[in-house]
Amino acid sequence: MEIEITPLKSIDGEITVPGDKSISHRALIFGSLANGQTKVYNFLTSEDTLATLNILKSLGVDIRQTDSNELIINGEGLHSFCEPLDVLNAKNSGTTIRLIMGVLAAQDFYTVITGDDSLRKRPMKRVIEPLSKMGGRFYGRKSGNYAPITILGSKNISSITYHSPVASAQVKSAILINALYANGVTTVIEPYKSRDHTERMLRYLGANILEKENIVNLEGPAYNLYGKELFVPGDISSASFFLVASLITKNSSILIKNVGINPTRIGILKVLKMMGANIEIMNERILNNEPVADLLVKSSKLTAVEIKGEMIPTLIDEIPILAVAATQAEGKTVVKDAKELRVKETDRIKAITDELRRIGINIIEKEDGFEINGKQKIKGNCICESYNDHRVAMSLAIAGLIAENPIKIKNFECVNISYPNFLETLNSLI
Repeated sequence: MEIEITPLKSIDGEITVPGDKSISHRALIFGSLANGQTKVYNFLTSEDTLATLNILKSLGVDIRQTDSNELIINGEGLHSFCEPLDVLNAKNSGTTIRLIMGVLAAQDFYTVITGDDSLRKRPMKRVIEPLSKMGGRFYGRKSGNYAPITILGSKNISSITYHSPVASAQVKSAILINALYANGVTTVIEPYKSRDHTERMLRYLGANILEKENIVNLEGPAYNLYGKELFVPGDISSASFFLVASLITKNSSILIKNVGINPTRIGILKVLKMMGANIEIMNERILNNEPVADLLVKSSKLTAVEIKGEMIPTLIDEIPILAVAATQAEGKTVVKDAKELRVKETDRIKAITDELRRIGINIIEKEDGFEINGKQKIKGNCICESYNDHRVAMSLAIAGLIAENPIKIKNFECVNISYPNFLETLNSLI
């Protein structure tokens, strides 16, 4: 599907964004691991989360969708899964394949898991290495680094202390899920603290888990996980597109309600405020261990910043839309230490630099990021590639709001991965 975005003079209104994708995945998985019924509200129904849901159903879990955004999961504990009849398909979802491997490594049966063309190019050894040390056996393409992955699980899972070479919530979560089955304390040490939705939800459901900065300890086996009600906050990654839209479009104001403001995810808010953004955090509260708030954002004059180091894991998914914000900031914005972007759904560093150039922006690609001189005009009058990457596609759509001429974007249906109603939300603000 090719869409056309036409420039606007201003945008205004009140919106909610879809449930957080990371938390929706975890609600499905942890609800399946728990004992008893878990009710999930504001669940994100998207291609990625449905991949997780369908895999869990293939493993014998009783999951019923009572509404498009509500689920009931009847969990029967850690050892309730059954061997699937066919290959498991994670589609385009890295979270699905990596976290589910943490479950499968502790099951006493045979499974094969794969994904689409993009997912089969993403590295899996970063998860397979620690899970193998804990007792699982894995076989995959190119020395076990790429899907399809064959998994021969084990009932005898060992606790470990693992120094992760990357700050990755997917790596950490796969280990912690596997550690639920282990005897003793498993410790994960990261170079920087990655997003902590796994730790928060496991603690909420009853796991014995402790955190101190970038170190997490979990004591297993965790037979004390019990189902509860879970409300999934709005996804700050989805909200980020409308935060930037309001900031860079003149005479604009948007109120975004019920957004998750987990401290490990608000790098986008911190950086935008450093840039001079007028963002007010309102109505703060805690829901099932996750902080939630309403965000009021208004048009602002932005200044350039340097984004690097331990800031990167807290906003890794928001860097494409930050690049759009940087085009309108005074001075030179530098993004570094973000090489992880090259192994996302696409090579996001190359994708965003190529497409911003296409719409008229002067941007310098670096191995681990990019540099942008701000206060540039977005010319438009071109056809952009989405690379089937939802975050690239939506970032380009926001850029189109302030272009001199319309922008067309190819394969825009890829936004269904995380935000199926993106265009509907955007149109509500016009």
